[in-house]
Amino acid sequence: MKQGLQLKLGQSLTMTPQLQQAIRLLQLSTLDLQQEIQQALQENPMLEVDEEVPENDSDGNDAVNERANEGPLDNPELSANASDPNADGDFEPTMPDDLPVDTQWEDILPSSAPAPMSEAGEDFDFDSRNGAGESLKDHLLWQLNLTRLSEKDQIIALAIIDATDTNGRLNSSVEELLELFPPELDIEDDEVVAVLHALQQFEPVGVFARDLQECLLLQLRQIPADTPWLEQARILINRHINQLSNGDFAQIMRRMKLPEEDLRSVLRLVQSLDPFPGKQIGDDDTEYVVPDVFVSKKEGRWVVELNPDTAPRLRINSHYAGLIKRADSSADNSYLRDNLQEARWFLKSLQSRNETMMKVASEIVRRQRNFLEYGDEAMKPLVLHDIAEAVEMHESTISRVTTRKYMHTPRGIFELKYFFSSHVATTSGGACSSTAIRALIKKLIAAENARKPLSDSKLAQLLEEQGIQVARRTIAKYRDSLMIPPSNERKRLV
Repeated sequence: MKQGLQLKLGQSLTMTPQLQQAIRLLQLSTLDLQQEIQQALQENPMLEVDEEVPENDSDGNDAVNERANEGPLDNPELSANASDPNADGDFEPTMPDDLPVDTQWEDILPSSAPAPMSEAGEDFDFDSRNGAGESLKDHLLWQLNLTRLSEKDQIIALAIIDATDTNGRLNSSVEELLELFPPELDIEDDEVVAVLHALQQFEPVGVFARDLQECLLLQLRQIPADTPWLEQARILINRHINQLSNGDFAQIMRRMKLPEEDLRSVLRLVQSLDPFPGKQIGDDDTEYVVPDVFVSKKEGRWVVELNPDTAPRLRINSHYAGLIKRADSSADNSYLRDNLQEARWFLKSLQSRNETMMKVASEIVRRQRNFLEYGDEAMKPLVLHDIAEAVEMHESTISRVTTRKYMHTPRGIFELKYFFSSHVATTSGGACSSTAIRALIKKLIAAENARKPLSDSKLAQLLEEQGIQVARRTIAKYRDSLMIPPSNERKRLV
């Protein structure tokens, strides 16, 4: 094989570290971005939080951009300011040698910040704000520890609790539970049933039920005996639960020999029961969404503003930047130079993220103005390519911007991806958004007669009368996405 040299011309895309950082910041959510900024503040001494917010600066974009370009090599004033260690107004307190016994720290040291207090002025409750919620299993184990059981019954009770899901439903039969115990314990099925009946007295009422029927009966047993229609409710659950699930109220009235008005009263009592009692106790904490963009109507125009609280305002530390010397090639000076350059890149990446977010959000608001005015039914079809073409960016960039980013509107808080949806052709030759079709389906079902709910075919027919051609299967798919049961399950007597 002969070796040789060749010259080739070609084009390739190389992602610089600055570009990689800008792309990574662009796809971060608000919480991840705050963590990234905190990490940058800890690792880079050139970055600091700018706590002096100008009164007329709403989003801080110009300030960030200006601070990203300043430094000792561009701004000679930084070196002059850095020569004075007290130029930034820092105060170094001196401690006296002798302190009185009753001296308070506040009398010696100037207070830089008030003590953390809640908005109502009450003491901060750390446990209630940050404590993990109690799970259903923990709640059941706590009650088990208060119950006097033998050692064998304790083992059976622990196995039953482990076989219970978060809804409070027991997922294993007695035979399946018996297979879990070692043979030397010699546990029989009547012992498991006895422990199960004891556990079914725990709170919340209805836990450890093996099916829906048993769950409702357990709750009915805890209701006072003098409650009106209690006996009829037990008969209904015991004997006619299949007819109740199918909505066959005529057969129930005939078999129970009840008039319609009395059956209404019985159903009200049954509907007051909880089919999933375990959900009353759970460890799911409430998750709060911080919007990235605020949209409001001012003087007849929709205005888009970035949320200034999503990230702190950053700037270059003038003191450390002033220590950099032009002709010095020492390790310390190189360290400061590298950190200064990284700080500038980081600030420019934040600025680019804000500008891109503003462009995309403004274009979405411009195209979905009817949604902001009239609601989901006025949502227009929109895809990523439409926004990418309007703001002259790639679709992948738009996808990164709209993922895990939220917009606060007068109609609520929505993820930016919510405004994108496919379209369905109309009889007039136009297009209708799938989000608008879902809203129409929800509106039609909300206004239907509970005795004769609308079927999927009837919903398709009603939409066709409004000029929207949707197949029955599409109606069923949209209805399932809205978590709306089929017509036979929506049938109600009350």
